[in-house]
Amino acid sequence: MRGFFGIIKRNMSVYFKDIHAVIFSLLTSIIVFVLYLLFIKGTFVNSLTEASKGLESFITSGDIEMFANGFLLTGIMGSALITISYSCASIFVKDRETRVEDDVLTTPIRRAQIAASYYASSAICSFIMTSIIFTVGLLMIKANGDIYMTAKDVACAYGLVLLGSVSATAFFMVVVTFFRSASASSAFYGILSAASGFVIGAYIPISEFSVGVKTFCNIFPASHVTVMFRNVMLNGILNRMNEKIAGLDNGAFVDAVKEAFTFQATLGEKAFSFANSGVYVAIIAAVCSVVCMVIYSKNYKRV
Repeated sequence: MRGFFGIIKRNMSVYFKDIHAVIFSLLTSIIVFVLYLLFIKGTFVNSLTEASKGLESFITSGDIEMFANGFLLTGIMGSALITISYSCASIFVKDRETRVEDDVLTTPIRRAQIAASYYASSAICSFIMTSIIFTVGLLMIKANGDIYMTAKDVACAYGLVLLGSVSATAFFMVVVTFFRSASASSAFYGILSAASGFVIGAYIPISEFSVGVKTFCNIFPASHVTVMFRNVMLNGILNRMNEKIAGLDNGAFVDAVKEAFTFQATLGEKAFSFANSGVYVAIIAAVCSVVCMVIYSKNYKRV
């Protein structure tokens, strides 16, 4: 096991020492943040303000502002889980191109363990980075008001960070096994960065898309994790709004907000509950992990 943990330590060191790689892995999250401040936030706030007409005495502009800020953080987390996990997993491609992989294969460590060590190091790096982003984002939101998250909600959110990091890394570990050069991996990363914000609904809620597009977006585990984040982070403020309305609309406003801002993932006509989304993500992570081990064990021979 010393060799297994040694590779994990080495890969983590390689990732964190490459400051440029770390910064570029955060680029999509930064873009989401900037676009939100410049354009998207105003659109969301205006939509919520319009939808709450007649309820102004119950729902304040502060409540709407906090909801919009929370929605921003869920979008940042969703995109970060995708881009950071891929950036961490791409160390595998760099090692292949620079022939470091050949040196690793000469060790007595089994190939499945080598693949597992790359997977584990990438998942750990992803978890550390996304946890930092979430912590900073949550503190910034709390500094501007109360989002009504309990300690249990916060703990659950960090659990989702772990689930998202593990599942996204498992998915991308399968993807990177097909790349032979860092340039090809970087080209794919550019496409991934551009598309990730749309896939997880950071720019436009997935509910605005057609059934086919929604289904495509929700195939990916990151979309389910983002929806789960949304429920954990924003149910508190929505419940607070509902309490203020005191049943005068029979919960219609909150139900409309949840539908408009995608609080439930769907595949075709099937809607996923919070628990079902968690099971779906866990299954995808398990399947991708096994596939990664099988591909590596079969395709990479000892030198």
